[in-house]
Amino acid sequence: MITRPRRLRTTAAMRALVAETRVHPAQLVLPVFVAEGLDEPRPISSLPGVQQHSIASLVAQAQQAVDVGLKGIMLFGVPTPESKDAEGSIGWAPDGILNRGLSAVREAVGDDLVVMADTCLDEFTDHGHCGVLDERGRVDNDATLERYVELALSQAVAGAHVVGPSGMMDGQVAAIRLGLDAAGFEDTAILAYAAKYASAFYGPFREAVNSALQGDRRTYQQDPANRREGVREADLDEAEGADLVMVKPAGYYLDVLADVAARSQVPVAAYHVSGEYAMVCAAAERGWIDRDRAMAEAVTAIVRAGADIVLTYAAIELATSLGGAE
Repeated sequence: MITRPRRLRTTAAMRALVAETRVHPAQLVLPVFVAEGLDEPRPISSLPGVQQHSIASLVAQAQQAVDVGLKGIMLFGVPTPESKDAEGSIGWAPDGILNRGLSAVREAVGDDLVVMADTCLDEFTDHGHCGVLDERGRVDNDATLERYVELALSQAVAGAHVVGPSGMMDGQVAAIRLGLDAAGFEDTAILAYAAKYASAFYGPFREAVNSALQGDRRTYQQDPANRREGVREADLDEAEGADLVMVKPAGYYLDVLADVAARSQVPVAAYHVSGEYAMVCAAAERGWIDRDRAMAEAVTAIVRAGADIVLTYAAIELATSLGGAE
């Protein structure tokens, strides 16, 4: 008897029937940027199709996400340069742009969408680092944890279902969990950026948040050469009480993602980051690749490697092509 695997590839219906990996709109999260002082959306040149939003357009984007069947949205705040300071205090101010955006989205969509907040200082500090600097100009881990708790509490008050500490500070999950619980926010979940690498693929994101960073973040983000360390970081965050853990970037770290997914007892997210998205867009604009197929293939590979949740700037277009809401 001759086995012919090609029999199961003969038609689109056959291929769909036997597909081993399926991507569903409900597992996609849309990252969005809300900026201070905008009356209408402002395009981000290095992220085609992505914009800095006003509060009004942010709400419209969130409603669109609900309409196409997404279940998550991750908000990043873009304050004015004048409002930034060394500690990033505008980040936890009730009238700060991120907290106002969270409140507006939560009021508009209620519980139809999981509203997530980036819990980090880099968008809000005048030096662009993810924490408070010491006298040597390095990030002070423990002083930064205090600010992260303030950020998380303000975001919970504003309506976030999930806070996302992304600064890679040691002990950040435990500190935030203690702070949330003590303030009565036991139901606010923590998505830990557990394995976040010092990647070259964050460039477009820096434009999107008007980053003031000079230098790099290699003293606190992970070395791209290290695979086992990513698993260790995820284990530590899970032990500290993370409800979900994340690997970032996604596409160039599928080995780390697979390792984490194989042992994690909590859902695993992966972030298809700005540079990964922008490269597909740039090649497609030149006619070198098919944008839709390449985006779908990239996200399918991330899910195939073990991600339960994928953050991607292509979430709405992918959800639309996948069939939309149930």
